[in-house]
Amino acid sequence: MPARVAHPESIVETDWVGEHGGDENVRLVEVDVDTSAYDQGHIAGAVGLNWTTQLNDTLRRDILNKEQMRKLLGESGIGRNTTVVLYGDNNNWFASYAFWQMKMFGHKRVKLMNGGRQKWIAEGRRTTTDASSHAARTYRATDADTSIRASRDYVLNVASTDNNIGLVDVRAPAEFSGELLAPANLPQEGSQRGGHIPGASNIPCASAVSEADGTFKSVEELRQIYGGKGITPDKEIITYCRIGERSAHTWFALTQILGYNKVRNYDGSWTEYGSIVGAPIER
Repeated sequence: MPARVAHPESIVETDWVGEHGGDENVRLVEVDVDTSAYDQGHIAGAVGLNWTTQLNDTLRRDILNKEQMRKLLGESGIGRNTTVVLYGDNNNWFASYAFWQMKMFGHKRVKLMNGGRQKWIAEGRRTTTDASSHAARTYRATDADTSIRASRDYVLNVASTDNNIGLVDVRAPAEFSGELLAPANLPQEGSQRGGHIPGASNIPCASAVSEADGTFKSVEELRQIYGGKGITPDKEIITYCRIGERSAHTWFALTQILGYNKVRNYDGSWTEYGSIVGAPIER
């Protein structure tokens, strides 16, 4: 009998979305790497969030604070009891990033659509270019749960000491080695130096999903992928990539599918770490 997903309430299939996406207390939210994708066609009723302008404080270069999250979700027609279903392109990179942020601010009813935009379209399901409009609601966010976030100083301390913390660099091998500062197709934001944090294991986020449809691999396969590199549930784990979205995808795989209890996403990631003067790196 296949092992069960640790948090089945956090992931739904396209069939479920097809049946329940229009329910009164369900809000679909699309978040894409390609910020023009939503306008080209999206699931009917879905709200489109732009990760560059709406899921970041562009002045502070930081994630949203409590008040900004409250405003964003409320204006999207989301209340504390709304079931939010997130999906997007590139195997749900930024949908996972939005999931991680919403969990940080205490939203309990949030799910990821397995396979994301790619799977929905590949199955021939209907999309629309009509903009979605939902009545604003009052949203009450909690204070941020920073136990699922790793700061620069926290990571620098980990990189400089002997500890039992597992670092997972989820970038492509060419980024991990220092050959590239960013993915070849996304070169707009990089660091000053190439390489990786000392002691990190390179487990690209793409290894967690099926090439065929972008859905997560089985629990057994994921245990083998991460456990085989020493990323085990008895350790505290820190995931990172270039700007925090691919590492949020791995954070989701480890916490929601495998049930690891001590995982932090370092959203500053290599763009920040690779530009810190004096920070130790390996190549």
